[in-house]
Amino acid sequence: MSADHFFRRGLRPLLVFLSFFSLTSFSKSDELQPLLEFKSALQKSNPNVFSSWTPGNSTCSFSGIVCNSNGFVTEINLPQQNLSGILPFDSICKLQALEKLSLGFNFLHGGISEDLKNCTSLQQLDLGVNSFSGEVPDLSSLGKLKLLSLNTSGFSGQFPWRSLENLTSLTFLSLGDIVFEESPFPVEILKLEKLYWLYLSNCSLGGRIPEGLGNLTLLENLELSCNQFSGEIPGDIVKLKNLWQLELYFNFLTGTLPVGFGNLTSLVNFDASGNSLQGNISEVRLLKNIASLQLYENQFTGEIPEELWEFNKLVALAIYGNKFTGLLPQKLGSSQFQGQLPRSMANCTLLEYLDIGNNQINDTFPSWLVCNLHSLEVLDLSYNNLSGMLHPCLGNFSSRLSVLQLQSNNFHGTIPKTWAKGSNLRMIDLSENQFQGELPRSMANCMMLEYLNVGNNQINDTFPFWLGALSQLKVLVVRSNVFQGAIKSPEINYTFPELHIIDLSQNSFSGILPTKYFQHWNAMKVVGAKKLKYMEVNYGVGGLGRFIPFTITLANKGTMLKYEKIPDVFRVIDFSSNRFEGHIPELVGSLKGLHSLNLSNNVLTGHIPPSLGNLTNLESMDLSQNKLFGEIPAQLTQLFSLGYFNVSNNCLTGPIPRGNQLDTFQNNSFGGNLGLCGSPLSKKCGDFKYTPTPPYPFEENQRLESPFEFGWKVVAIGYGFGFVIGVVIGQIVIARKYPWFVKIFGKM
Repeated sequence: MSADHFFRRGLRPLLVFLSFFSLTSFSKSDELQPLLEFKSALQKSNPNVFSSWTPGNSTCSFSGIVCNSNGFVTEINLPQQNLSGILPFDSICKLQALEKLSLGFNFLHGGISEDLKNCTSLQQLDLGVNSFSGEVPDLSSLGKLKLLSLNTSGFSGQFPWRSLENLTSLTFLSLGDIVFEESPFPVEILKLEKLYWLYLSNCSLGGRIPEGLGNLTLLENLELSCNQFSGEIPGDIVKLKNLWQLELYFNFLTGTLPVGFGNLTSLVNFDASGNSLQGNISEVRLLKNIASLQLYENQFTGEIPEELWEFNKLVALAIYGNKFTGLLPQKLGSSQFQGQLPRSMANCTLLEYLDIGNNQINDTFPSWLVCNLHSLEVLDLSYNNLSGMLHPCLGNFSSRLSVLQLQSNNFHGTIPKTWAKGSNLRMIDLSENQFQGELPRSMANCMMLEYLNVGNNQINDTFPFWLGALSQLKVLVVRSNVFQGAIKSPEINYTFPELHIIDLSQNSFSGILPTKYFQHWNAMKVVGAKKLKYMEVNYGVGGLGRFIPFTITLANKGTMLKYEKIPDVFRVIDFSSNRFEGHIPELVGSLKGLHSLNLSNNVLTGHIPPSLGNLTNLESMDLSQNKLFGEIPAQLTQLFSLGYFNVSNNCLTGPIPRGNQLDTFQNNSFGGNLGLCGSPLSKKCGDFKYTPTPPYPFEENQRLESPFEFGWKVVAIGYGFGFVIGVVIGQIVIARKYPWFVKIFGKM
């Protein structure tokens, strides 16, 4: 027998057996310790997960552990388990057969050690949606990886893009929503020809999107939104025939849609909103499988293909904010179009989102359309020239409707009286029309309602106390109508517990201010928040999460100011320009979350309550045009955030308190009070010795810090801008240049 024959028939099988025996021996005696070390690092956050992880049990029976037929641990599956701690990769990577590590949607923190390089058998690594820190280590040794998901994981710094060259087996790559150091598009990705899923949204990429993406012919999902990409959409993107989702929104893209874009007939969702794209969109007429088409806020021109109205899978269409021409049958969205709504729109029976606001549409209320679209979640007909009466179906045509925006049209008559029980409506805006009659009591059936605005109409009614049963209602605006009479004490079930903003101004309300309501407005007593977020509606649109912010126009510093986004911590009471009488209730001082208080132009009497000094978040106070008397309380000098103050045209007397914000206001804040003296008025107080009003016993005065760290309070001390102006300035910055800010902080 030759030596070669002996090796092939004898020694090599023996070596294979010994190798297998060695590995089997490892699984039985050495895999327990790495798992127990993993348990030790994380078990305090959720002991129940690890209750089966005891030395007396087989490692393969541990919760979340999967073994192969030979008893080796191949998978650790513990996503969404509220786990917190630092991962011990020095232990994890001793599991030589480990192919899958799935720990997404937890609270893991700390860095990822270089020991990760020893997990050479890994095929799936999912650490997304956690709270890690530091940089992602080199991944070059993980050549077997097929899935890598680190999105929203908290990493920062430089990403090891170059190491992706070795990960040629990758099919799924998700790195979005991580604040990496700015870099151009990583060309290493263009070599990953097996990719079908690529998510790189909001991860600080810039420059041009390179040619070469078309070589990734297996791609089904491509998300590059919320970055700093410029230049044109690469032409070879039209080669991606399997693509069903393409998201490029909120970049700085220019040019036209690539020639042949219409050949991407598998597209279900296409969103390129918030760029500077131009030209005609005729290519989209071929995208017959499209369900969501979002091209708003670009510079597209020309006519919109009529074929869009024949797309029987379309659920969302938003193409406003462009420069389209022609009549309405060729467009949807905000431009300068005129004419009537096309009757062919009634074919779009699957529409969930319909926005044709901000146009010059001359038509009556389209009941022929609205009453047939039973899938609608969002209906926006605002800012047009629509007229006529609303159809009774409006209150119950779609149980899925969340947002109804009909403001700034010429609708008249009464508001429909039938609003169905079980309604999903969260936002109703009927303001700036010509509605008359009463506010229908059936609106109380809209138990999910958070925002109701019927301002600037001709509604003739008493205070809608019955809306106080809506436990989610945050914003109530009835300004500039014909509401009248006294606001009676609330019954136990009608207290408006979540009210943030109430505007009753410019009506004919009378009687004393509603002290009992103030007592129950608990949401106005809350100061600050852990995170900055906005009041908004989250709706589906074919499974794609979208948000519509609440907007509102409020009186501020004698002018009307529109807020395109309303911070959830914003609290406002505006009862101005009515016929309220009597004293300002002491309980107002308990509403410590207030940012704006306007009681001007009424017939209020009595003293200004010293308890108002407790409103340390207050930035605007207007008590002018009343019959208030007595001294201005010295406690108001504690209002460190106050940016606007007006007590003019009352019957106030004595010296004006000095100190802090009160030193920043001019004569017009105090004029029309013949008994007032001292700076800034020219009338001196002489030898009059002023004794400050003693601290008000209602509650101990205290300064409450704002939860925001953006420097608004510093500005307020010097110039009196404060949160109100800061929000407006912030919107300008956030809305376009930093969409990631809204995404991170606005949807928590």
